[in-house]
Amino acid sequence: MKSSNLVKVFFCLAVLLLVLSSFAYGDTHQDVQAVDEDGYGTHPDLGTSNKVTVEGIILNRPDFMLDATPNQYAQSIKAMPKWQIYIQGEGDDHAATAVWMGQCYDLVPGGYGTYTNQQWLYEIYRLSHERPYPSYEFAPGDRVRVTGLLKFYAGKTNINERHNTEPNYNLTIELVEPGVGLPQPEVITLDDVKDVNDDFIFDANRLTGCEYYQGRLVKINNVSFVDANSWGPEADLTITDGRKTFPVRLGIGWGIRPGSNNLSQPFDVVGIFDQEAIGWPPNCTRGYRIWVLNYDGNGRVLTDRAYGRYNLPGEINKDGKVDMFDFAWLADNWLKCVPGSGACGGGSN
Repeated sequence: MKSSNLVKVFFCLAVLLLVLSSFAYGDTHQDVQAVDEDGYGTHPDLGTSNKVTVEGIILNRPDFMLDATPNQYAQSIKAMPKWQIYIQGEGDDHAATAVWMGQCYDLVPGGYGTYTNQQWLYEIYRLSHERPYPSYEFAPGDRVRVTGLLKFYAGKTNINERHNTEPNYNLTIELVEPGVGLPQPEVITLDDVKDVNDDFIFDANRLTGCEYYQGRLVKINNVSFVDANSWGPEADLTITDGRKTFPVRLGIGWGIRPGSNNLSQPFDVVGIFDQEAIGWPPNCTRGYRIWVLNYDGNGRVLTDRAYGRYNLPGEINKDGKVDMFDFAWLADNWLKCVPGSGACGGGSN
């Protein structure tokens, strides 16, 4: 074969590989979250047995969002153990997808099966660790690839098991790159998501308003509580900028407990922009909220800034990745010790 023909062959192969690679990981989060004018999901695989694959960054610790403590004898959907993480798209993929699991699907209309406590613990471990399941545990800031079935619920399309314990309904999570770091929260105002009548802004094209930010990490500056008396795990509160309001859902992180609210002055909020449309049939153009999963008590920002990658060696400054900033922190604190700990030498200090 002439060299010119070889060049053409290799060029065609390269183009083919490039095209195939663009489809290698399936759908974007924007594809998955597409909705119609009533806010209902329109992805073509919502009603099929085809599994989709998306890639993105883990935004949350599941144990700060929902209680997954095993209880195969739960008597209600509310009491059923649940597990959930949010995966945010990157670059131009301006969307995110919730990945959800439950233990007792027999409690859910149309559901099938209940995991025993041992099976449930295995499922949680399987979804929380890199295959073939060594010690590495996924954490916020990891880039992962999720494959599973789609199910529309309360205004958003989730990846889950469609409430069925049979193995062919399983979803999988693969590690792409650890410790990439959490994305910077998008700074928004209530004017971006509420209209002049203080109603949610809904755009079926997902180019503006609540749908544009749904599932993603956001920040709203300079707000206060309308009434914080119900502060505590799983509380539903309301914030205001003095003109408009917005719902805030608190998680179950260790820092959210009765009496831990010290946000007396205007503060900022950082959380996941979520949707939970209620009622039947649900109004899927409503029900938006910001989900804040933990609070570190800093008094200025309703968020948790203290989360560290304890399972990523060398991650010191708690930003979700190992880089030169960790080295600088280490160098700046080299040989320092905690007074009174006995580690400083020369007796007590």
